[in-house]
Amino acid sequence: MWIDTHAHLDAAEFDPDRSAVRKAARAAGVGHCVIPAVERANWSAVRELAHAQGDSYCLGIHPLFVPRAQESDLAALDAELSQHRDDPRLVAVGEIGLDFFVPALCEPAMRERQEFFYAAQLRLARAHGLPVVLHVRRSADRLLKYLRALGQGGQRWSGIAHAFNGSQAQALAFVGLGLKLGFGGALTYARALQLRRLARDLPLDALVLETDSPDIPPHWLYVNEAQRVAGQARGRNSPAELPRIAAELAGLRGLDLAELQAATYANACAALPRLALV
Repeated sequence: MWIDTHAHLDAAEFDPDRSAVRKAARAAGVGHCVIPAVERANWSAVRELAHAQGDSYCLGIHPLFVPRAQESDLAALDAELSQHRDDPRLVAVGEIGLDFFVPALCEPAMRERQEFFYAAQLRLARAHGLPVVLHVRRSADRLLKYLRALGQGGQRWSGIAHAFNGSQAQALAFVGLGLKLGFGGALTYARALQLRRLARDLPLDALVLETDSPDIPPHWLYVNEAQRVAGQARGRNSPAELPRIAAELAGLRGLDLAELQAATYANACAALPRLALV
């Protein structure tokens, strides 16, 4: 089966038909989804949804939500990870990381606050023996610095650098530290030359597949500004798009689709070992 390693199925975009969305994905061959949290307010929602749908979840504080997070949320996260330590559907600390794309988050004080929450959550992942799911947006080098610094004597990490879109050197640095790289709808755009080269040339055992739904739609769902002005709505990205994204990746690498499916399934279980238990 396909594993969508990053799908925000608790998002409001899916409120009208969440069960039907998951059923459609399963019919398309997506047997499992990983649902990352973004802030304390949705920890219970992602856990309950994962259990209801037979999927998995992560708990963490996303960098875009750091401005409204409280330091007490870190103690709450520690408590949640302890309380649910035996839950096989809890697969990682995430979505955590750094975002240096949004201007408001690039102000010195907010960069410092992001890094504080990121480092604290890396320490919690270590303390609880869990992988990490990382948000990487114009922040790869800084993320890598903390992974190295908190690696506890060179111990490797496990987890996923989600929606990876950095350089080859950065890609290999994440892989060298033990992480897999998440590829999704962005690789389907012909103009994404660097990303498509990475998807083609990186070691196969470094790659996992994701949709980041409802975000990062593949090219066939994208609607440009002129089309939006004309009233055309953008198609909604969902886990059901994963097999078609996978077909694009298989074409780039010259792989049989079944071979890619087997490889990315194994890679996802290596990145998030509890996936093999559910």
